[in-house]
Amino acid sequence: MDITIDEESYKEFELYKAIDKNKDDDVLLVKKPMRVIELPLGATEDRVVGSLDIEKALHEGIKALEPGLLAQANRNILYIDEINLLDDNLVDVLLDAAAFGINTIEREGISISHPSKFILIGTMNPEEGELRGQLSDRIGLEIEVEGISNIEDRIKIMKRRESFERDPLSFRAKFDEDQEELQNKIIKAKEILNDVVIDHVLLEVIARITLELSSEGHRSDISILKTAKTIASFNGNLTVDFDDLKEAISLVLGEDPLLNQRIQKIRNDIEKREKERENDLDKDSLFFSNDNLQEKIKEQLEDSLNEKLKKANQNHENKELDKAFNDSDNKDLDNIELGEGESKEKDFINTSDFEDKDESDSKLNQGEKLENFNEFNIDGKFDIKKY
Repeated sequence: MDITIDEESYKEFELYKAIDKNKDDDVLLVKKPMRVIELPLGATEDRVVGSLDIEKALHEGIKALEPGLLAQANRNILYIDEINLLDDNLVDVLLDAAAFGINTIEREGISISHPSKFILIGTMNPEEGELRGQLSDRIGLEIEVEGISNIEDRIKIMKRRESFERDPLSFRAKFDEDQEELQNKIIKAKEILNDVVIDHVLLEVIARITLELSSEGHRSDISILKTAKTIASFNGNLTVDFDDLKEAISLVLGEDPLLNQRIQKIRNDIEKREKERENDLDKDSLFFSNDNLQEKIKEQLEDSLNEKLKKANQNHENKELDKAFNDSDNKDLDNIELGEGESKEKDFINTSDFEDKDESDSKLNQGEKLENFNEFNIDGKFDIKKY
């Protein structure tokens, strides 16, 4: 799985070009188990970085590179005992190689770079001096080792030490099966590591705990995240749980009696907030989830509004009619509405005719002679002519 990637990255380095190889040429790949490369405190810079091969330069007259410990440590474990006592110039070299994964050698006209990606493990006694800050920042995990106080365990240690000194090969053979099982477990963990996921709540726990402890930068956050995923994959899980996270935080930030309490408190606060948010969402969903209910409520509101508008229009029309009737009472009743709205004078008796007739009868009773009776014509019903 990693062979093709390593081959392509290897071809990019000048070390591959220095031996007159092209990118199209085949590369001989050899699988080897990981080794532990020890860097002694008294090592020189040339021994660590690499230097010119003096033997070939003297006997063959060519410039050749003699790889250093950083070349041997590529894809292996680099172990340093008493790392806090390491010389500053070697610390600078380790920092550059650890940061970029590349070691550059410049010696006597030779300038070559090669990959140097390793797992750095160092041990130290704090009583002998503090670890340099830049190097401490590059070491992600920290473990405190204490003496064993249990009597049975101390006896077992003595017996095993005695057995190892008597016959080292047979002693190792006793643990071959356990070692193989552990090796297979690590190989499987590497295969599933990229598929491991972590919940957003646990990510927030990481961010908040590093802020509370005033961690500078983001190396602590990233180290905790990677460590938690590694622990989960080592246990054969594809999801990081809370126990994996607590173990990862303890490894990165160190042992603290109150650390677990802080982590638990942060988790409880986040879960409480998320629960309140879910309750609010549930209330909103109860109100908005049923579309038919909303449509029904909308229809009822529209019907109620239409009914109120209808009643208002009817009241307005009734008021208009009442006003019209009141106005008609004050008008002359001589005209009425017939048929298609045409008006016509009433065909009833005109009261003025009766008044004329009363006046005529009054004159007759008084013995006055009427000269002309034709002036009394009540709708042509009386035709009194003068003789």
